[in-house]
Amino acid sequence: MNQEQFNKMKDGRGFIAALDQSGGSTPKALKLYGIDESAYSNDEEMFRVVHEMRTRIITSPAFNGDRVLAAILFENTMDREIEGKPSGEYLWGVKNVVPIIKIDKGLADEADGAQVMKPMPDLDDLLKRAAGKGFFGTKERSFIAEGKEAGVKAVVDQQFEVGRQVADAGLVPILEPEVSIKASNKAEAEAMLKKELLAGLEQWPSDKYLMFKLTLPEEDNFYSDLVDHPNVVRVVALSGGYSREEANARLSRNKGVVASFSRALTEGLSAQQSDDEFNKTLDASIQSIFDASNS
Repeated sequence: MNQEQFNKMKDGRGFIAALDQSGGSTPKALKLYGIDESAYSNDEEMFRVVHEMRTRIITSPAFNGDRVLAAILFENTMDREIEGKPSGEYLWGVKNVVPIIKIDKGLADEADGAQVMKPMPDLDDLLKRAAGKGFFGTKERSFIAEGKEAGVKAVVDQQFEVGRQVADAGLVPILEPEVSIKASNKAEAEAMLKKELLAGLEQWPSDKYLMFKLTLPEEDNFYSDLVDHPNVVRVVALSGGYSREEANARLSRNKGVVASFSRALTEGLSAQQSDDEFNKTLDASIQSIFDASNS
């Protein structure tokens, strides 16, 4: 583990930029950015276009380690270059932003109100490659649509199991059991989730670290037990479909939690903007999220 990256993640001021939309969510992300599906005819072209979008964000003067702690990429971006350097190397070496890799392959079908992750048969190889490319950690997402104990437990058990595999490979996992902001019993789902996460932490090895990426809770400071845990590097929040304004407002009320926003980060950015307009919009977005993360 890179100690400098660890110190930045644990004690630095800023937030995590989630730039990890993959196959299923990329068309929507591109559409919001002003690029229609007619602009590409297959996955390879789509990934090239989204890489151009991410490159524009990452190379912007607004985007650097002064306000951005880390960036989450997906495998296709990890294997590409930015300005002639491997993406992870560019992020850390040029921008002082810690590189993190999304490892899940999407969600299985819903059962008991939740979706666990699909199998990841090549995970060991991916972790080895990520470590070799200087990546600090990983991110893995599950989804809880409704608070049902069996579903929540299945999600958390799998998250910790995969997290152990990541930690054993020398990386720091971000466990992301997202609770839907549309869940009819969101507060109850969060109570179930916290109980399972605390139980999982009791079994976690004392010499390994992890992080959590969680939906902004109904009750402010609900996850303070996780924030204060000695093995938890950071608790970060996903925007989950809230507007940037709403997400920032909720975030600012949760002490010790910082943002890991995706759609809320890129809200307002467009392929049609001039570089000056684009950089100004991104700068304002980054500043608002930074302020909410460090309030």
